[in-house]
Amino acid sequence: MQDRPGGTFDVVLVAEPARVGEAGEVIARAGGRLLATFGWRDAGELTTRPLGRPVLALEAEGVAPALLTSALVHVREMVRMLDLPVVAAVDLTQLDEVYATFPGSDVRFLCQATAADRIVALASAGASVGEMMLADRWREGEPERLKKLNEEVARIAELLARLANRERDDDGGDEVGDRHLAFGYEPPADNADPRLIRQTIRLRRMRDAFLGDGLFEDPAWDMILDLYAAHLEGGRVSVSSLCIAAAVAPTTALRWIGKLTEVGLFERHPDPTDRRRAFLALSPRALKGMGSYFAAVRRAGVAMG
Repeated sequence: MQDRPGGTFDVVLVAEPARVGEAGEVIARAGGRLLATFGWRDAGELTTRPLGRPVLALEAEGVAPALLTSALVHVREMVRMLDLPVVAAVDLTQLDEVYATFPGSDVRFLCQATAADRIVALASAGASVGEMMLADRWREGEPERLKKLNEEVARIAELLARLANRERDDDGGDEVGDRHLAFGYEPPADNADPRLIRQTIRLRRMRDAFLGDGLFEDPAWDMILDLYAAHLEGGRVSVSSLCIAAAVAPTTALRWIGKLTEVGLFERHPDPTDRRRAFLALSPRALKGMGSYFAAVRRAGVAMG
């Protein structure tokens, strides 16, 4: 364990020695003060030293699976005891286990992340504990991108809620009239063909092959389609699989997962047979919205997008 001075909000870092130097530079650029550093083998010491309420930064990429599993027990206990904000940088093979470790916690998950991704996440976590306002330290354009992300999530949530609400059979002139606008209303039902949804997802990916990568990114909708298809198939979707389905950088997908969970469209369910895993699913509200959406698509006779 090492201590370092400097900065304006405190960070406790858990990382292998080879990653400490680079991680320390990122913390400093985010405006943080590296209060203490622990190796993954020393994670048991996290709960033995008074550290206040810092941001907990986890650099897990490349850590051996057995070591990671044992260390996360102590990390989880520290987070639970102190209610800490966490920034966890992992690789894709570790994502499911680390995601399942922190149910309900204030965690910013990073996967295959850049230094800029880390700076943004650390600055946000620092602001969440009330130490400072760090928006001016974020990379250029990041606040606007996050604003657009939030607006898009809100738009999708509103659309699904509106579709779900149409199934209510209340009496009243205006509401009844509204049901006959646009595509019209059909009661939602889980009789959509999951094969059609999978085909739609494949067609969406083909656009990239012919017109170029990164031009048609729509991770929220891609993940909603994937989860709806899995629901109809009776399957379960892990966090890492959903990140792949999003067809964007894993850290971007994780940010969307967080937002869609926050607005009540996604739910996380622990694996009853393996505490190291968690699954994601559409919430009942989202399922009702998707049922109404597919009913409207069938009635209109248009292709699903």
